[in-house]
Amino acid sequence: MNVCVLMAVYNGEKWLKEQIDSVLIQSNVSLDIYISLDVSNDKSFEIVNEYVNKHNNIYLLPFGTRYGSAGQNFFRLLKDVDLELYDYISFSDQDDVWLDYKLEKSIEQILITDSDAYSGNVTAFWESGEEVLLKKDDSQVEFDYLFESSGPGCTFVLKKQLALKLKEALNNNGSIVDSLWLHDWFCYSFARFNNYKWTIGSEPLMLYRQHENNEVGASGGWVAMWSRAKVILSGNGLDKVIKQADYLNQNHLPIQLIKTGSVLGLLKLAVLGRKCRRKSSEKVLFTIALLLLALKKVFK
Repeated sequence: MNVCVLMAVYNGEKWLKEQIDSVLIQSNVSLDIYISLDVSNDKSFEIVNEYVNKHNNIYLLPFGTRYGSAGQNFFRLLKDVDLELYDYISFSDQDDVWLDYKLEKSIEQILITDSDAYSGNVTAFWESGEEVLLKKDDSQVEFDYLFESSGPGCTFVLKKQLALKLKEALNNNGSIVDSLWLHDWFCYSFARFNNYKWTIGSEPLMLYRQHENNEVGASGGWVAMWSRAKVILSGNGLDKVIKQADYLNQNHLPIQLIKTGSVLGLLKLAVLGRKCRRKSSEKVLFTIALLLLALKKVFK
């Protein structure tokens, strides 16, 4: 099994070696690592070049562009790497630790379930030694992909056919790719919308490092959920939903309701809450946030 690992790096010197080492020891797969390095002010460039010079299966893409976010960096990788050479494509952050059977088990699940993509639960960990299971494997619902990813992109493994279609979608609309937010949400939304089968596994296959520089970190508990609800209340979250939906030509009922910009539209969307998020608690928060946003419009 030939696997292409796409790794986005930015100021990653502190944990980059541990991450790369954990990818290199993956069992029962043949893999290449492609690294896109955002302009950094630490020793990431030196570390990456050290690995490139030492290993014949690690490649650094042309360096010098500022991407500004992990999402845009991963989009660059999808667009620029020749994915035709591989059976499976996987994403890697710069600061996690993969269990040595991560890719093998992920591909096994793809084959068992006859799926086009796999993602899964992760074990979040902190420098203090604390570990928490982050569950992402709640049952998929009709419209969840319009509003959320299936989990962290670092758990994703995609069949080549799906990855090539993602690449095509990005290259065909290259001038507005920078309007997109998160690569993992984009990939999941594209796949589900286009009727690819996506499996979310329950066994955590990696350690998901948590620190102050996480762009999108562990999202568990009521505090984190309320933070996401506040994004909806600000209107910013729904703006992101619309931008991605427009990019992917998604015009399902929830998108139509948001675009009305009306109180009635928000109330109708709130009623659909159970079909828009997977986790039970987030269905409730989603509905409450939309009801509050509707009230905010009434009394504006």
